[in-house]
Amino acid sequence: YHGNGDVYHPLVDYEYNEIREAIALEGELGKVSYLTLFSTPGNRRRMRIIIGLGVFSQWSGNGLVSYYINIILETIGIEAAGTKTLINGILQIFNFGMAITAAMFVEKVGRRKLFLTSNFGMLIVFVGWTVTSAVFQDTGSKVAANFTIVMIFLYYAFYDIAYTPLLVAYAVEILPFTIRAKGFAVMSFTISLTLIFNQYVNPVALERLGWKYYLFYVGWLAFEAVFIFMYLWETKGRTLEQTAVLFDGEPETDGLFVEEVGVPKLRDVEKQRRQSRKLDSPPMGTTGIKDGGPTSVSPAMIRRDRPGTGSSTKSSEHYEMKPQYEWERGYTSPRDVKF
Repeated sequence: YHGNGDVYHPLVDYEYNEIREAIALEGELGKVSYLTLFSTPGNRRRMRIIIGLGVFSQWSGNGLVSYYINIILETIGIEAAGTKTLINGILQIFNFGMAITAAMFVEKVGRRKLFLTSNFGMLIVFVGWTVTSAVFQDTGSKVAANFTIVMIFLYYAFYDIAYTPLLVAYAVEILPFTIRAKGFAVMSFTISLTLIFNQYVNPVALERLGWKYYLFYVGWLAFEAVFIFMYLWETKGRTLEQTAVLFDGEPETDGLFVEEVGVPKLRDVEKQRRQSRKLDSPPMGTTGIKDGGPTSVSPAMIRRDRPGTGSSTKSSEHYEMKPQYEWERGYTSPRDVKF
């Protein structure tokens, strides 16, 4: 798919070698436990984000409407069951449309920008939601009630652009293969714990405090926005292996667990890998690469004996998904090769 049907495309070579070597090293490093999730600085960075996103996905105020929209609407004077059902139905369709639209822009905009826009947007809108609810409680204004409904829709628009399409996707991206299942289990467990709060605390607080309870979420959303700004990293344009390097700062380990296996063992593994490969960099201008080829070469990402050209395929050390034309430029497909 990434090579437009050509299995010897340089991008395919790059991804094939990167995945193969990462899995091979992970297998040599042995089994991992849940303690591994917190055993290295890189993994602790991951789990800080994973746990944070798990909490934020349920404690951003969305639990109020998701579970208690009936109470929310009653606080602004909407009592008719038909009206409540209509508002709730339109809201769910709206959420679906926003999530689909946002998912289409993930690669174009980037994960960090979407999360920042989502959290700061929710904070601003929730302040307006609190103000309009307070005005209705004091004056009974229908205009304030209508604006509250608008604020609920705007709030979910900001929530949907990041937490609906990216909660799982971002978690999977930042977790290396070996700890992915355990890390995702931790996030699921975190979400389950936050749901207990939503189900047993929110209804009591809404009944006793009314709109004043929203002030708690205003403060919490402010904390979320600061947290996302400080700790959530951009993974746009990176492969899973490059994302692992981003967190661990250890290019030679592909984001795996240096402290657990020990540096001497890791060095031995790397030495064996290098000796087994025996790679060199072919000269620029080799048959099949026109106009100078890619601008940089990583010897670790060369696959030899490309049929039909007699040359090796080269690929850049850091590949970004967006400018795929960089890989297409100057590349001649071996047309005479049959698969």
